[in-house]
Amino acid sequence: MNSGEPVCIKDLEKIAEQVMPGGAWGYYASGANDEQTKHENEEAFSSYRLHPRMLRDVSKISTETTILGQKVKTPLGIAPCALHKLAHPSGEAATSRAASQHGSIMILSTYSTTSMEKVIAQGDGSTQYWMQLYVYEQRSVSEALVRRAEKAGFKAIVLTVDAPVLGRRLVDARNRFNPPPHLRLENFMDPEVANSGYSSDLARSANETFGATFGANGDQTLSWANGISWLKQITSLPIIVKGILSAEDTQLAISHGCAGVIVSNHGGRQLDGALSTIDALPQIVEAAGDKIEVYMDGGVRKGTDIFKALALGARAVFVARPVLWGLAYKGEEGVLHALKLLQSELELAMMLAGTTCISEIDESYVYQPTNRWVRYAPSRNGKPRRLVAKL
Repeated sequence: MNSGEPVCIKDLEKIAEQVMPGGAWGYYASGANDEQTKHENEEAFSSYRLHPRMLRDVSKISTETTILGQKVKTPLGIAPCALHKLAHPSGEAATSRAASQHGSIMILSTYSTTSMEKVIAQGDGSTQYWMQLYVYEQRSVSEALVRRAEKAGFKAIVLTVDAPVLGRRLVDARNRFNPPPHLRLENFMDPEVANSGYSSDLARSANETFGATFGANGDQTLSWANGISWLKQITSLPIIVKGILSAEDTQLAISHGCAGVIVSNHGGRQLDGALSTIDALPQIVEAAGDKIEVYMDGGVRKGTDIFKALALGARAVFVARPVLWGLAYKGEEGVLHALKLLQSELELAMMLAGTTCISEIDESYVYQPTNRWVRYAPSRNGKPRRLVAKL
């Protein structure tokens, strides 16, 4: 007899699609344009095969690792995603409580429907909280968010760099999606107001704030030269750059003193046709060496996906949509269920592959596809084009 209890992330996704309003579902689930990159984020994992080892003692395993020098129970963390209250009335507060029980890292979106102070207050000290940031034309807005996050106890700033403009998401365009008028983006409110029992007339709706900040007023002049140095002037927190897909940009992140990079294509919601993150990961890990930590997100739906990313050199793996599916399913309990599913699948994969700890997982456990793509530098001054990269 089928109990109806979701036993994998795909089960949670189906439930979330049934219970969420169409516009909200479309906002979360959709990608840019033809959604090639969104789909390949998931599908590309199947091109990597596992190479398990046998007759090893796996009676005791541990997923404990360190991120930015701090111990965490698992390398599985929560990626930033806007508007959690679209999925459940408890929103980011419920996600934070589940994250605290999970014991890793939660990255909070700037476009949270719960204030950063409320979110971090749900923690019990076992979870690291990082703050995701966009840089706006009026940089004082971004600076205020950074200083507020630092004061609240966030441990790192995650600068999103793949959204100088908003990608074209056809599902949202067809649905004419706007956040519901009752939602508020509390990080753009005065903290004293946001963290008290405010009435709706004291703050602009999420729809108004969203339109007044994201995309329309993003700082399109932001660059390696004028962005990272500015951010380092206003905070002592480690800076992690999210949205990296190339070795070249990884080297720039190192030279500008960043603490980490997140291999990410924004869940396939920005530049359609970009590499899947698991395919981009190896070149970035190679470029990073031991000079900068490398994390990844995008398309992770199974414990074996996490194992493959760790084997290819990711130090941590973040998920967003699976968390949202869990949130839509049962609030805090649903988020924790999603995280437990992935965590238990990771532990199972480790045991079946013959590994007992995260440090043992390396590329010897994965068969990688070869010669899938090549990239050339164009011919110049009569010189023939040359091979730059082979993936």
